[in-house]
Amino acid sequence: MRTHRQLTLVAAAVVWLSILMLTTGLSASEIKLSRGQTVYVPIYSHIYSGDRERPFLLTAILSVRNTDPAHSITISTIDYYSSDGKLIKKYIDRPVELKPLASARYIVPESDSSGGSGANFIVKWKADSEVNNVIVEGVMIGAKMQQGISFVSRGQVIKE
Repeated sequence: MRTHRQLTLVAAAVVWLSILMLTTGLSASEIKLSRGQTVYVPIYSHIYSGDRERPFLLTAILSVRNTDPAHSITISTIDYYSSDGKLIKKYIDRPVELKPLASARYIVPESDSSGGSGANFIVKWKADSEVNNVIVEGVMIGAKMQQGISFVSRGQVIKE
């Protein structure tokens, strides 16, 4: 036989799970659409380790993913900037079409530390009709001796 305390805990758990399912369901149904965006993506060509702040060089991969299952998008700008905001490299010189559900990658090699620990990409994309928002991420990876590190930074829309 269950005690009053056990029944109260079960009831509270049911209420909490119901609220969680409702809020998750609401947010999942709100698909954001856009005809284009400018996206800022943090990139780390290196990070620092230890008390002496030794640089740990990283390979940085910019990933641009068209999440729309029916429409293409066009990438017009992939520009790489240093920590102090200076343009280092334009990765494309003409627009690139990404078919539905396709992705593109752009690599900053481990040997290129010119961007610094505060580097970034500016990515501009557009579409002829409203499409699912594009996912733009930076993936950083590095290995030295027996130590490896990897992490992801998500792009931030700075202009619709």
